[in-house]
Parts: sequence; structure tokens; C-alpha cells
Amino acid sequence: MTSGTGPLGAWRLGAAVAATVAIIAVLSISTANGTARQSENVASPEALAEAVRAVVGLRAEIPADARTAASLGTERSGNGVLIDSKGLVLTIGYLILEATAVEVFEPGGRVVAASIIGYDHDTGLGLVRALEPLAAKPLRLGAASELTQGDAVLAASFGGPRPLSPAYVASRRAFAGYWEYLLEDAIFTVPPHPMFGGAALIGADGRLVGIGSLAVGDAAAPGLHSPGNMFVPIDGLKPILGDLLAHGQPSTSHPWLGAFTAETKGRVFITRVAADGPAEEAGLKTGDIIMGIGGKRVKDMADYFRKMWAQGAAGVEIPVNIMRAGDTKMSIETVVVRSRNRYDWLKLRTRGY
Repeated sequence: MTSGTGPLGAWRLGAAVAATVAIIAVLSISTANGTARQSENVASPEALAEAVRAVVGLRAEIPADARTAASLGTERSGNGVLIDSKGLVLTIGYLILEATAVEVFEPGGRVVAASIIGYDHDTGLGLVRALEPLAAKPLRLGAASELTQGDAVLAASFGGPRPLSPAYVASRRAFAGYWEYLLEDAIFTVPPHPMFGGAALIGADGRLVGIGSLAVGDAAAPGLHSPGNMFVPIDGLKPILGDLLAHGQPSTSHPWLGAFTAETKGRVFITRVAADGPAEEAGLKTGDIIMGIGGKRVKDMADYFRKMWAQGAAGVEIPVNIMRAGDTKMSIETVVVRSRNRYDWLKLRTRGY
């Protein structure tokens, strides 16, 4: 991670001012789906520069025995966004998941220790709080619900080869992740921003509308080659903020099976099962094809998650209709899985204040 010291810090602020012009310019970009639309409320260069100052660097240390250490690593770095006057920083949750230590980097090069406040799997968002005051002004929250295809935005990260990227919204649609994750109204943008993890998605009005999550190859539409990013809409934070601040996690949780999946031509199949997870305990195996839940056929991965979660809260029994890999008879059997709360399986050292 680039720290933002010296000339880089000054460069970022100068670039932020220039980015307002870039945002306006991007409004005329011709795309495969039409032309980007111009916003009626464009922030001033000064306001945009102030917004970018709220983007900080973030580094987390994760123990080797953490559940996510093998897949996400033990040293993670990315970005965060200051959202209140008391050092509260919003980031993408996988950066701090199961972490024991977190540091925040300011544009001037100052490093501040932070405490882990909370993580929400449903949105994918995470919160930390700097243990010393940060110099930046908090970035005001916007309304991602108002973003539509073609709207101009700015992706801002703390470092990297291109800390500021003018972009536009390529699509709004559901995103299903193999780790039992479903975001119903994700924001997909193009062109891709290289330092996307925890990056700020800033609307033309200078407010925060999303947090960077992934690099994707089909931002415009499924199956269409269009490299870009997926951002988590900021709207998902408000309903859970109170629980995260008080308890470190949401008050309710979807049932979790611990079965990692993939989708091919409408078929959902298990790629692996989590060690000591409900799926493993129930006998689900790599290669099993998930045909339905409770006798209702699943159409795709998103439909599978919706039908599974419709069975009840964490702890409910889930009847999973499967076809075993290599079964020449193509018979369907039902495996009943006692779901669990994912947060109890994860090794979360810190919850809330």
C-alpha cells in the first residue's frame, strides 16, 4: 500500500480538484449502452477535494489460525472512509474480518492505531475507529438509491497507480458470491479502479454512495466483457449502524451452511465445504449439485440463497436437494443441514466498543 506521504499527499489533493473537471468530462463518454448522463448537482472543486481527504489507507493483521487466513491472507491492506467526527472509518469488511490489529494511514503519512468496531456479512461492510483524532473532515453519506445506469461517479483510493478515477455506473443488479453472499442492488462501474478494496465511490454531488468490494469482468451485464468494479451501496449501512456500534454485528443473521458454490448454465454446485461447518457435518461434498431447497428447484446461485434464507433465521434446518457428482442414475436426495450463525464460526476477537 502506498502511504501517501510527501509529494503524493499534495498530488492527491491537486488531483481531487482536477477530478471535478474529469467527472464532468466523463458525462459525455459514449458507452455500449448509451451515453453517460449529466448530474444537475455537481460538487465544486473545493467540496470534492474535501471529500477525497476523508479517504484513508488501512492495514490489518490476521492470525494464522483465523478461518479466513488461507483465503484472504494474514496481512490485508486497502482503503477506508472517515464518516464521523470521532474517527469512525467505513471499509469493506473482508479487510478487517478476524483481524487482531488495524492501522489507519492519513494522507500526510501519519499512522494511527484503530479498534475494530463491527462487521456485517449481509452488506459486506466493516467499521473501525481511529484511536486518535484524524485531520480530515468526515465524508457525508449520499443516497445510492438515486444512482442509475449512466450516472457519473468518482472512485477514490488512498494510494496506488491511479488514486482517483472518473467512472460511470454501468449497471445496477444483484450480485451473488460463492461465500453465501447476496447483494440485491450492487453498483457496477467502469472503467476499473485498481485499488478498489474499501475505496470510496463519490457521487457527482461530492457525497459517499458506495464502498469498493471487487474487480469484475462483466460490469455492464452478465456475460458481456466489460471490466469494472462492484461497489456496496451506502444505503445498506444506515439500518445496521446502531447494531454494529453496540454489538459489532447485526442483531439477526441468515442461516449459514458453509458450502462454497459456483454456477454453470443455471446449475449450482459445491466447490468446497468449510471445515467444521454445517455442510461438512451434514455430509455435503465437493461436486454435489444443488437442485433445490425444500423441494423447490433453484434457478441460479442468487435464487439458491434466497430460497435457503427464506427457511428462517440461523439455526433452522435446511433441506437441501442434491444430485451427487458422478451419479449415473441422476437421482435426487435430500440432505438436511442444521444451519448455524456464521459469526459464531468465525474467530472474531473484537465486537463493538
